[in-house]
Order: sequence, then C-alpha cells, then structure tokens
Amino acid sequence: MAYQSINPFNNELIKTFTNHTDAEVESALAQAYALYQSAWAQPENIGDRQALLRRLADVMTLHQEKIARIITLDMGKRLAESRGEIACCIEIVQYYAQHGAELLKPVAYPSKLGKGWVEHHPIGIILAVEPWNFPIYQLIRVIAPAMAVGNPVVAKHASNVPQCAQLVEDLLREANAPAGAYTNLFVSPDQIANIISDQRVQGVALTGSEDAGSIVAGQAGSKLKKATMELGGNDVFIVTDDADVVTAAHTAVGGRLYNAGQVCTAAKRFIVHEKVAEQFIKIVQEDFAKVVMGDPLDENTTLAPLSSRKSKDNLQKQLDAAIAHGAKVLCGNQPAEGNFFTPTLITDISRDNPAYFEEFFGPVAQLYVVKNDDEALALANDSHFGLGGTIFSTDIERAKKLASRIETGMVFINRIGDSVAELPFGGVKRSGFGRELSDLGIKEFVNHKLVVIGQK
Repeated sequence: MAYQSINPFNNELIKTFTNHTDAEVESALAQAYALYQSAWAQPENIGDRQALLRRLADVMTLHQEKIARIITLDMGKRLAESRGEIACCIEIVQYYAQHGAELLKPVAYPSKLGKGWVEHHPIGIILAVEPWNFPIYQLIRVIAPAMAVGNPVVAKHASNVPQCAQLVEDLLREANAPAGAYTNLFVSPDQIANIISDQRVQGVALTGSEDAGSIVAGQAGSKLKKATMELGGNDVFIVTDDADVVTAAHTAVGGRLYNAGQVCTAAKRFIVHEKVAEQFIKIVQEDFAKVVMGDPLDENTTLAPLSSRKSKDNLQKQLDAAIAHGAKVLCGNQPAEGNFFTPTLITDISRDNPAYFEEFFGPVAQLYVVKNDDEALALANDSHFGLGGTIFSTDIERAKKLASRIETGMVFINRIGDSVAELPFGGVKRSGFGRELSDLGIKEFVNHKLVVIGQK
C-alpha cells in the first residue's frame, strides 16, 4: 500500500511517504498504552484534556488556510469546501473542549438496592480507520471525543491523503499533546489486523465503504472489540407536491454536487411527486449545465475533480451498467478532461437494475417520480442503506410523519443534511452502526461503570 499524495487536478505526484515498520507500530502502541495507564487518562483530569482541545482549536485556527490548501491538494475538493471542512473541525474540537466534562459526568440510577450511579471511564487505545473524502474532519470527529474521554488514538488514514494524515499529528504536537495521545500510522491491511488483535487496543472506529467495514468489523468482532461503523449511503431527497419546488431543486443540486458528489450523506436519489416533477427536473438540468469545472484552488471553480482516475473510471462503469440495464439519461454523461465527471441525472431505474441499490460516489443523481407519499416511502426504504435523507414540504406535520417512517439514522426537513458537533451522526442497515459526535458519540468508547452504595 503506497501512501502517495497525487494532485487530483493534474495527477502530479506531490510526495510519497514511507510505511511504518512493525517495530514502529509496536513503539506507537506502547507509548499510547503508557499514556492510557497514566494520570492523564483518569476522569478527574478531564480539565487537562479539555485544555489540550482548546489549544488544538487555537492551532487549527492559526493554520486554517494552510490546512485547507493541503486538503485540496491531497484529495481535490474546492478550496472553499476545504475551508468549510476546517471550520467544522474547529467547532467540533471546541464543542468537546467546552462540554466534555458535562457530557461525561456521572448519571444517577435510583434503585431499591441503594444509591447508584454510572461513571464514564476510558477503555484504552482506539484505532481509527478513515477515508479520504473529508480527510481532516473524519479524524477530528474521532480524536476530539476520544481526547476528552482519555482514550489514546492510533489512526490509519486513506493512502491517497498522507499529507493530511501527517498534518493532524503535527497539529497535535504543536498543541503540546502528550506523547501517545495521537499517532498517525502508514500501515498495510495485515498490520491493521494485527493492531486490532492487540489487547491494548479496545475499540475500532471506521468510516469507509461497505466492503472495508465488513472486513474491519469482522476482525474487531472476532476479538470482541467494540466498533463503530460509518459506511455508505444512498440518501433520498423527497419533494412533495406542496413543496417550494424552486428551493428544493436548487438545494438538491447543491446536495448532489458538494465535494464533487463524494459524500456518504449526499442527496443521491431524488424522489419527486409527479405534480412538480417537470419543474424540478428543468431546474436541476439547468443547474447541472452551469457548473464550472477547473482548478479547485481557483475561487471561480464550482465543480472539483474526482479524487483519482480510479474513482472516475469506477463511476463511469457504474453509470454505463445502469444505462445498459435500461436507465435513461436526462442530462450529463458527457466526456470530461482529467478526473472531472459531468453532472448526470438518470431515471427509469427498475428494481432489477444494479443502480437501484448502488451508491454512486460522484455527481450522478437518480430520479424517481411518484404519485403519493406512500410510494415515496416505499422507494426510500427499499434500500440496503440507511444513513440520511431529506424531505421538502411546506406542511411540516406531513414532513414529520414522513421522517418518522423513513428507515435512516438521520432525516432533515427543508434543508440538506449536514454535520455539526452537537448532533449525532450515523446510520442503520448497511450504512453501519454506532454514532459519532454529540453526547452519543463521546460515550461510544467508554466503560459505563455502575457503582452502588448498599442501603443499611
């Protein structure tokens, strides 16, 4: 596994990083475990860990523009999107710096046995296995709550974003994090399996594909290790007959093209009521045609390239297979230079078309026209995935009822899905299990320790 930074805009090799040896991995684990056994990890010292998070937020704020440029050079997103990612990361770090102690305070459990409460203690080293599409954010949403709890983190990042992987370790060093609090590892799949097997590692957090998740979750499960899995999504974007169609259509386009469509929670399946479908389609087609493909460092660019040639080729193969099985192209599917991919809208996707159940990780949207809410719900729930979704309707009570019946971990009404520190993030079905961020995320990798004082 070569850890190389290749600029997706021009395919130029920026830098190659050397893999860590088994001896270096052992040194990292030993250092992390020593920190876990030290006073630093104890619940009463959360104030010191929150101070570290405040310093980290300050360091990230100081280097905001530098970090954003490295993200863009590593994986290709527009500079404005990279800036937004860093702003989100800083908010996450600040959230746990401010609220960590409150979120982890003991919870009373009244009982006939006596006075009882549950304390929240760290459990050990957490292994983070993270993807390239949000290369800083994916790490931070594991690191920040882990730091607050007192769990050291070792991370294996995607092989195409090594600059970002190393940068996070450098930022924590600048924030005066103790040795072992966070370590970046350039390792192979075999080394990952060995790390999961190590008794000092007590949790595994993965964000990635369904295939990667099944492998890592299986490895963690075989060793009885706690795991969280944030996997793929095929999120619906439902537009009812009473919706503000203009706003809904523009929002759908933004939700599909953000980060060049390489988002697990992107709006991927447009499910539109037949009364408003014609207007919706027209706006989407017009917006898709207006995109400006170019250098993601150029402020005038509105659509970035895909992360690699492999990503583009795989997406084209998916699209070609969908068309071969009867899907109709309403716009797009035109040749584009380099790693760019023309925004594409397809429809007439039958249930026996492989596209019906697949996630398109790029600027390809599916359109389904329905007659009523029940038909929309049937389509929404007929999916292997269950991550997020959006509903547009001016009737909020109607939208709330629809939201309650959609089988996903998240639903947003009259806005595109998003991720913020104070709200839980995660899904069901093949989209994974467990939650990150908010009060739920910080308690995924803790020992919920019950203490009871017997009554006399």
